[in-house]
Amino acid sequence: MANSIKAIRGMNDILPDESHLWIHFEQIVHQWLAAYGYRNIRTPIVEQTDLFVRSIGEVTDIVEKEMYTFIDQLNHDSLTLRPEGTASCVRAAIEHNLLYAGPQRLYYAGPMFRHERPQKGRYRQFHQVGVEALGYAGPDIDAELIIMCSRLWELLGISGLRLEISTLGDSESRTRHRARLVKYFELHQDKLDEDSLRRLHTNPLRILDSKNPQMQEVIDNAPKLIDDLDEESCTHFESLQHILREQGVIFDINLRLVRGLDYYNRTVFEWVTDKLGAQGTVCAGGRYDGLVAQISGKSAPACGFAMGIERLLALMRESDNEILQPVPDIYVVHYGEQAMDYAWKCAEFLRSRGLNVTMHCGGGSFKAQMKKADATGARYALIIGDDEVNAQEVTLKPLREPTEQASVKLATVTELVG
Repeated sequence: MANSIKAIRGMNDILPDESHLWIHFEQIVHQWLAAYGYRNIRTPIVEQTDLFVRSIGEVTDIVEKEMYTFIDQLNHDSLTLRPEGTASCVRAAIEHNLLYAGPQRLYYAGPMFRHERPQKGRYRQFHQVGVEALGYAGPDIDAELIIMCSRLWELLGISGLRLEISTLGDSESRTRHRARLVKYFELHQDKLDEDSLRRLHTNPLRILDSKNPQMQEVIDNAPKLIDDLDEESCTHFESLQHILREQGVIFDINLRLVRGLDYYNRTVFEWVTDKLGAQGTVCAGGRYDGLVAQISGKSAPACGFAMGIERLLALMRESDNEILQPVPDIYVVHYGEQAMDYAWKCAEFLRSRGLNVTMHCGGGSFKAQMKKADATGARYALIIGDDEVNAQEVTLKPLREPTEQASVKLATVTELVG
């Protein structure tokens, strides 16, 4: 007997008992983004591998260890399942000349793929909503992204998220800082793990992001980027803080905040929680003014963030806000030789009037059909037999209220169901 085929580890089915929460989340998110003027963009799941190597950075965990990369059998191109959405969004904006029409507020949603060890809040296929503001240079757009996140947590009924912000400065600042980091870590090579030693001369900033507890003391004593910042970046960061304070957004400054993607500069931020164990970051982003030039050669400012849907849903489940499963307004029960054709017509009529109607299928006795009607949670059963067909009426039976059933004209059902 052949082995049963199951889903790939870390790539999960979302079943109907759970998907209603996803739909609820998506409806809130689409309305929230529209309120801020962001428009939807949809990009392919598969991209050329070079897009992510060039944008994310060759010496990063994502590119080195986590990407799903394969060779196209037809043209032998190296292709990759997207591990994040920003690079694809920027590539599409460049390819289709969107910035020629002026700055763009864009958002995307969908699955991303990273070959990680599956655990709570971290999967190999995971889902993100990402927001990208392309062509905006000032701290005001940085602040907008953070403020709109704060509003979303209220809309979703999520509490207890903490905002951390920092600045990475410009490329010259990081070059100065990089030189100091290399010099410092060279003096402490005996305390670095294998990954950090490998990155010492290629990407020393990544060492600061290490979660190795044996390295935390040496990392804590490392030179701080704030000491190498350029004046313009400092002014940008101070303006951002001013706007957030004026709008009542509470934040902590975390000078060790290092995003895991190489394209960030200046503003970086994370929304974190202590309710999800090790996977505490639920939303993160920042400014990436150099990414457009990295991909196209033409410079343009940009800023954005991405949030993990699975992690936010986990927080929503822990909240006191109960998200109820959708139930039908009406379940159509039909029995008798003439009833089925009339039942179909009645069901379609009521759907055209905006009601959610489930039509009984599969036969069965009247008693069995009523049992199924009750199991769906429907508010009413619409009963149709030969008598109803002959009278051109329907019998409307409340299933959740202690009131009597009644024979009524079909046209009045929408008024009675409300």
